[in-house]
Amino acid sequence: MARAELDKQPSDVRRMFDAVAKRYDVTNDVLSLGQDRRWRRDVHRAIDPQPGDLVLDLAAGTGTSSAPFVSAGAVVVPCDFSLGMLQVGKANRPHLPFVAGDATNLPFADDSFDAVTISFGLRNVVDTAAALAEMHRVTRPGGTLVICEFSHPTWAPFRTVYVEYLMRALPPVAEAVSSSPDAYVYLAESIRAWPDQAGLAQLVAEAGWSSVEWRNLSGGIVALHRATA
Repeated sequence: MARAELDKQPSDVRRMFDAVAKRYDVTNDVLSLGQDRRWRRDVHRAIDPQPGDLVLDLAAGTGTSSAPFVSAGAVVVPCDFSLGMLQVGKANRPHLPFVAGDATNLPFADDSFDAVTISFGLRNVVDTAAALAEMHRVTRPGGTLVICEFSHPTWAPFRTVYVEYLMRALPPVAEAVSSSPDAYVYLAESIRAWPDQAGLAQLVAEAGWSSVEWRNLSGGIVALHRATA
């Protein structure tokens, strides 16, 4: 799978992430110029986990995004549908309770979690609306949703430069550092095709979430959406 406008077949997306798992964290760090660390801190602050809270971290990959919740005293469940990612994560972080699961059909009971978060994974799900509805189902009333996802830069001149970087510079850089550089052609196009900040907020609200809000990170390269169940 190379083009974002093609149907996102789950088996294709799964194989893609299996292929990039080994060097996924390193590649992301390089391609984001280290900004991914800051974005993870912003997610953590938006959730504000308290000791004993149960947090579902979807599209958790190797568990890099999950580790800070443990440090805060929360109980985190890293969930991903790529077995390759989960295997790398379990080898590096054996203390985390990794779970294999599809965001459109989560293997958890209703009202299970105090908070649900997904970072840079929602745009790769085959059915965004179904995933948002499933997240709502497994979150207790009054619980929190935090989505961290690539978005649309707010300053038009920079937006043009950013799109050029995604489509021209990102794949060659990925080729130098990734275990599967072709996957980053798809990832670049999926970012470009993703809804803007207001568009995603509307999808979140339509899935039953309330008090939907967002704030831009890094000039809108990334947007952090927050909502309440």
